[in-house]
Amino acid sequence: MKYNYLMTAAAMAYTSSAHTIFVQLESGEITYDVSYGIRTPSYDGPITDVTSNDLACNGGPNPTTPSDKIIDVAAGSSVTAVWRHTLTSGPEDVMDASHLGPTLAYLKKVDDATTDSGVGSGWFKIQEDGFNNGVWGTSTVINNAGEHVIDIPECIEDGQYLLRAEMIALHAASSTGGAQLYMECAQINVSGGTATNTPTTYSIPGIYKATDPGLLVNIYSMTASSTYEIPGPVLFTCAAYGGGPTSTKAGTTLTTSTNTFTSASTTTTSSACAATQWAQCGGIGFAGCASCASGYTCVWNNDYYSQCQ
Repeated sequence: MKYNYLMTAAAMAYTSSAHTIFVQLESGEITYDVSYGIRTPSYDGPITDVTSNDLACNGGPNPTTPSDKIIDVAAGSSVTAVWRHTLTSGPEDVMDASHLGPTLAYLKKVDDATTDSGVGSGWFKIQEDGFNNGVWGTSTVINNAGEHVIDIPECIEDGQYLLRAEMIALHAASSTGGAQLYMECAQINVSGGTATNTPTTYSIPGIYKATDPGLLVNIYSMTASSTYEIPGPVLFTCAAYGGGPTSTKAGTTLTTSTNTFTSASTTTTSSACAATQWAQCGGIGFAGCASCASGYTCVWNNDYYSQCQ
């Protein structure tokens, strides 16, 4: 049986654009203001070139604004990255429901979190949520009002870090470069760590390849017995770090879920509007704008998804 994502839920899914921004961090009892200690962009577009330096903390096509703030975080605690469609969106407007994929989080120890670009070595993965019991990581965040829970390891050193929260959308990932990656970096100061373990670290860019199975995948052709491999390095955990970090990359079985939409036989589109860059403009069951804004073309990705590029 096909694991179908046919768009009869279009009326709900396309009330907002596809994109998303990590806008706030919750730490301890405090929910910090939008952009406090986070290098947020004004534009919510994705990074699609995994070899770009923009993969570290965003930028490039989505210019970010520096922050001189650092957020205190306790080692061994949980923080929450809050995602929104725009800097002013509410919890009902997080990310398009069709944008299915994993969530991830990374840390990098730095001398000065306000000035370090994040580009280069030093990164280690501390959170990942791919596909579990029929639910994608992005759907969990969307259904949780944009809250992306991240556990901070208790065994790391105290000091300043960049916390990189990421959501990856795979709706157009059946072709190379089709995966859409969304990330921002929060500037944090970790205290109370035991400093008992030193994580193996990796470089950004460098953690992903465009041909990684987790980034080059047709989610519409998956069956109930298919597996999904979360991209990136192995997951660092204190409890299992004897000689090296453990991996939770074992594939998870796909089953039908709340992200499975009922079949629609035809596509109904409107010519009275124009979709923006990266927005959907066609596909089976799609009921939104069929034309693109000036300068963009509606590009076919698969039978269920075309987008303005």
